Amino acid sequence: MVKVGVEQSLTDIQQALKEKGYDVVELKQESDAQNCDCCVVTGLDSNVMGMQDTSTKGSVIDANGLSADEVCQHVESRLQ
Repeated sequence: MVKVGVEQSLTDIQQALKEKGYDVVELKQESDAQNCDCCVVTGLDSNVMGMQDTSTKGSVIDANGLSADEVCQHVESRLQ
């Protein structure tokens, strides 16, 4: 099953992804992103300190300005 990490505040996106059959993991800390095929973030604190360390090899989707359906489409396209 595809594992998707989603930031805590994005509850509507978490629900939409669960309805589509994805295994959704709430991202509370950096280690939660490990082993995720894809991560969805708010983008609010994106690269604040200019650091580029990564915790996951999966795609990262910035949900800023996107609806839950649009995010689901991005997840599906990245995982193909």
